[in-house]
Amino acid sequence: MSTFERIFHAVLFEVLAVSLSILGLIIFTEHNPQTLSGTMIVVASIAMVWNFIFNYIFDRFFPGNREERSMKLRIFFVILFEAGLLFFTIPVMAYILNVSLIDAFWLDIGVTIFITIYALVFNYAYDNIRAFIIKKRRTELHVGIEY
Repeated sequence: MSTFERIFHAVLFEVLAVSLSILGLIIFTEHNPQTLSGTMIVVASIAMVWNFIFNYIFDRFFPGNREERSMKLRIFFVILFEAGLLFFTIPVMAYILNVSLIDAFWLDIGVTIFITIYALVFNYAYDNIRAFIIKKRRTELHVGIEY
């Protein structure tokens, strides 16, 4: 993936993740929606940077076509990514929401469980849609369709 596509992937992932996470936290906690929104925007910003760095490193260790990755490798990817992210986000959530590290841990675990499932589905769909678009473009170029 190009740098531009990596940035697009990270931003699309985070915009959807933040929106869904804020909604879930509003439903399941008693925190102020504005505070939750701010918290999740900060967490998402951290996650976007981590996403870019982690994907770059992960792709170096596991090169090849992303759409051909096994489910086992995808699960390993998501667990490793989310574990690293927890390290950065728990203290941030505790500080912004003015809760203990333990309370922040449990809030972050709830978000992490949701995001882990979301990440698995999002990346599987993204990789396969990307492969479909690339294949379609190659076919159109070989057939000689003009735009």
